Amino acid sequence: MAGMGVVTLAAGALMSPDRAWANLLLASFYLLGLGLAGMVFVAIHYVTGAGWPTAFRRVPEAMSGVLPIVALTFLLVLIVSPQLYPWFGATHHEANGSAWFRELWLSPAFFIARSLLYLFVWTGLSYAIIRHSRRQDEDGDVSHTRKNARLSAGFLVAFGVTFWLASFDWIMSLEPHWYSTVFGVYHFAGLFLSGLAMITIVAIWLERMGPLRSVLTEEHLHDLGKLLFAFSTFWMYIWFCQFMLIWYANIPEESVYFVQRLEGFWEPLFLLNLLLNWAVPFLVLLHVPAKRSPKLLLTVCWVILVGRWVDLYLMIFPPLVGETPAFGIWEVGVMVGAAGLFFLSLFRGLRQARAVPVRDPYLEESLSYHN
Repeated sequence: MAGMGVVTLAAGALMSPDRAWANLLLASFYLLGLGLAGMVFVAIHYVTGAGWPTAFRRVPEAMSGVLPIVALTFLLVLIVSPQLYPWFGATHHEANGSAWFRELWLSPAFFIARSLLYLFVWTGLSYAIIRHSRRQDEDGDVSHTRKNARLSAGFLVAFGVTFWLASFDWIMSLEPHWYSTVFGVYHFAGLFLSGLAMITIVAIWLERMGPLRSVLTEEHLHDLGKLLFAFSTFWMYIWFCQFMLIWYANIPEESVYFVQRLEGFWEPLFLLNLLLNWAVPFLVLLHVPAKRSPKLLLTVCWVILVGRWVDLYLMIFPPLVGETPAFGIWEVGVMVGAAGLFFLSLFRGLRQARAVPVRDPYLEESLSYHN
């Protein structure tokens, strides 16, 4: 799968460069979301002292292993195809008081420097947290848990600021004259929702294959199902806040974003986005038995992961391809390659440590967990 993605990208760079690089940007941001969501999940539970997810903590830890790969693919986009961003290398002439700041913020050198900083902070802090987690398996020292609680607090603060800015830089600046003050929160909602879906899929798969058998219980699935239900609704809440305020104010500089996405063939995708990311998860997971059913949870999780792709596609592609959505070999090939890279990094991470953190002080609480 990874090889197919590389071949598709190479061919697309020659035959349809705009779509090839746009798809690499989409795939990179998608994988970034999965990797960061895994580490955010781990960090939240270290900071809050929650023990219930300890039994399957290796899953979100392994997901963060994709971050170094994402760093390389992002840099490839920024170095080889900066023309995706209309402001890159252009001279700004705006008759307003904030023009100087926009010109400074969207200068190529500062843009790339910030991107490197974001990737370095995420990768470095993730590596430090995972290192302490794995070293605890060797010596059983509870100090590793305390150190990770402190590191996780720092990671969450750094993540909150840097991911908010990265969402503006890498996605919103594709349309530099449009802006939304909740754009960063909206991206966090999509990131964490898709990350929860992937954690659930991999955990169920490991339970069926053996490493988490008799470890992952219906109680764990129930809580994962509740989180999926909650963050799907949170995603919809933030989506509605952004859409409603822009629609109600009807300021041309803001409303043009949604006008383009509600015209022609973009409109079905616009509605499909709401269906996949909120309507289906909400209706299916509304009932308690669905949250405890591996089969239903897997179905909902795959729907959410497809929905995340549609959501990013709607943010990235309209300003790049125009009035008609483009979907073909370049989109399929790059996403298949991205999936291959993600699962290669995931399996590598799972092989590097025990499937269960056997000497974690919260493990017994997790194994005997009841709602």
